[in-house]
Amino acid sequence: MKKCDLCDSAAQVHCDSDQASLCWDCDVKVHGANFLVAKHSRTLLCHVCQSPTPWIGSGLKLCPTVSVCESCVNNNEGNHHEDDDDEEGQDGAEEDEENQVVPWSCKPPPPVSSTSSSSREERLSESVNISRSTARREPR
Repeated sequence: MKKCDLCDSAAQVHCDSDQASLCWDCDVKVHGANFLVAKHSRTLLCHVCQSPTPWIGSGLKLCPTVSVCESCVNNNEGNHHEDDDDEEGQDGAEEDEENQVVPWSCKPPPPVSSTSSSSREERLSESVNISRSTARREPR
């Protein structure tokens, strides 16, 4: 099992720029340090064998994600039979190309404003009118 280069926990990602395998916590510490290191592309390691997977991400904080490399998927295909629609004659390889896993964003969506757009427009209009009236006054 690959260990994190910083804390000896199980490694989850590999950063080629830093030549380091890191756990989630250490990845946040290293790549959250500034915007330059946040740009480093990191490869998610296989959950089973810890070899690199096709999943690549960058940013200040990657969402903890589980991925499996192609060889582990291929080795596991013979062991498990899923209830697919294969009896309908669909080509599974073509379907796999169309289905890709995309991790969810770690950031929660921005809060919904309870202010209606009409009241914002009214406040903006009042603000413009006030600034126009003060601009027309001449100093004494």
